[in-house]
Amino acid sequence: MAKDKSKAKGEESWGKFIRDIVVILLLVLGIHSFIAKPFYIPSDSMMPGLLSGDRLIVSKYPYGWSYASISFHLAPKFAGRIFGKLPERGDIVVLEHPGDRTDYIKRVIGLPGDTIAMRGGVLIINGKPVKREIQPSLIIPIDANTPSHSETGGSALDIYATRDVQGRPVLEVPIVRETLPGGATFDTIDMGERPDVDEYGPKLVKAGEIFLMGDNRDGSADSRVPVSRLGLGGAVPFDAIAGRAEIITFSTDGTAQWYNPLSWIRALRSGRAGTDLTPTHSGS
Repeated sequence: MAKDKSKAKGEESWGKFIRDIVVILLLVLGIHSFIAKPFYIPSDSMMPGLLSGDRLIVSKYPYGWSYASISFHLAPKFAGRIFGKLPERGDIVVLEHPGDRTDYIKRVIGLPGDTIAMRGGVLIINGKPVKREIQPSLIIPIDANTPSHSETGGSALDIYATRDVQGRPVLEVPIVRETLPGGATFDTIDMGERPDVDEYGPKLVKAGEIFLMGDNRDGSADSRVPVSRLGLGGAVPFDAIAGRAEIITFSTDGTAQWYNPLSWIRALRSGRAGTDLTPTHSGS
């Protein structure tokens, strides 16, 4: 009899443990899907503002919720948003690629009703070129998480690889500051003439769609780039937007080793944590 009671108590303990795990998993999924989730930057398409190795917080509620809000791509696609609210030009958003549902991160450039074109690398919205201001070149240290050097995999930004006065490898990238209609201002990288992305449109952004671009204008697979080249193939459905990038929590240089906690600290990039990703506004 005592053995039966002991067995029943053990089964009850295991049942409670499993229930607790399920509750915790549902709570995590709920927070990820409806409030906020972390996001990792894997590429250079949003440089100079976002670097490979940055970790972000992405809020899920600013634009309402759709199938793309559900984390881990668990929800089947369905039309519509709950409490939907369009993003503003200049917002940085995370989205599901309309084809393979891969997570992308891009900047909102065009809203429904806008006409988007590129001529000679100059962005044109509704027939008017956006304000462009040449800035001093930006120096970015090259490290193991910078996909921009032959030692770390290489990218189109290789041409800007050099060394600083102390002999350390860096990128010295050309910066153009853009101001969108509405006043959102941010820096972009312009690598000069790239006809495949510098000439585009004009294309009308249809109702229910958003036109997105990367800040590394000549190194981003975005709405200008066909799906066959891993781009978005035009404006994307608003329903594909999963959330808004808010803040950089921390950034690493790629040298961290999972088995060595001390290396986690050494790998942290200084000056990245706490960076606000909301675009500044010029008032113009």
